[in-house]
Amino acid sequence: MSLPVALPAAGPSPSPIPSGSETPAVPTLQDAQESATNAATWVEQNWSTWLAIGLKVLLVLVIAVVLRKIVLRAITKFIDRMNRTSESPEGITLGGLLVNAERRRQRSHAIGSVLRSVASFLILGTAALMVLSSFQIDLAPLLASAGVAGVAIGFGARNLVTDFLSGVFMILEDQYGVGDSIDAGVASGEVVEVGLRVTKLRGDNGEIWYVRNGEIKRIGNLSQGWATAGVDVTVRPTEDLDRVRATLEEVAEKMAKEEPWNELLWGPIQILGLDSVLIDSMVVRLSAKTMPGKALTVERELRWRIKRAFDEADIRIVGGVPVALTEEEAPDPTAAVAAPSVFSNADSPQVAATAPISPQRPVPPGK
Repeated sequence: MSLPVALPAAGPSPSPIPSGSETPAVPTLQDAQESATNAATWVEQNWSTWLAIGLKVLLVLVIAVVLRKIVLRAITKFIDRMNRTSESPEGITLGGLLVNAERRRQRSHAIGSVLRSVASFLILGTAALMVLSSFQIDLAPLLASAGVAGVAIGFGARNLVTDFLSGVFMILEDQYGVGDSIDAGVASGEVVEVGLRVTKLRGDNGEIWYVRNGEIKRIGNLSQGWATAGVDVTVRPTEDLDRVRATLEEVAEKMAKEEPWNELLWGPIQILGLDSVLIDSMVVRLSAKTMPGKALTVERELRWRIKRAFDEADIRIVGGVPVALTEEEAPDPTAAVAAPSVFSNADSPQVAATAPISPQRPVPPGK
């Protein structure tokens, strides 16, 4: 009898295995050796591919970081050069009518911030797409989705895009800044804050206007460069023009030497001459170049001084308080009184003749 046949006969009969269940396979040492061999074989076959991908990703990241630093440094040098831009004799620089160094610094800082953000987004975004393509990831669905999303955003948020682009160009062109007094068409006032989408204005009554940059079609800046103060003086046509000019020149020369008007006036007060000659008046116009936003203040002070000087020189301003009339010029008080009439006496024959006829009583019939 052989051993395989004798062993079952000697031992007890095994218990039957329930139907529907299987014994779990226990991994053996041989299975582990086979798995390790397969992994080593796979690594050996693909290590060159993974190494190439890793080197490519590393190269893309290094180039992106270096290129970003170079571009940011170039933008910084460009902004510094803008700050060092020398002003012309009239205070005009390359970027616009700027007279304040702090204003130029704020503008250049805003421009630099926008340019750095755009450059970083473009460079890092391109690098991210190149890294994904290195891992054999299909970018066509991603780019298609991005294109569809861009078109949807462009149609749905076109006002937002318009406001943003308008704000960028307003900052780049330095159309206005914080502290400027502007007329934006839809609102006017002093600029409180300049954003890429909304500009805040404080009106004359203290209200705050939020104006979208895309809604601004035209801008009148009252604070850049210089302002012009104009004063019209109306006198009688009989006044001596030489005496009027001499008085005005004396007022202008004295005002230009006193503080703080010598700082607010950026040029001499010019007497432009007669603006109009009418039957009952003459208009003499004066003009002066002033600090931005100070034209109204200069005009009020100039009118004040001209009125006082004309009163001292006995020059009458048409429309003002009349001067005392002399005896020769005093009109006859009875000139405007009508001649006495005979109708003012109730007993006169003329009044009796014009008295209405009294109605007669009707006569009854039969009398």
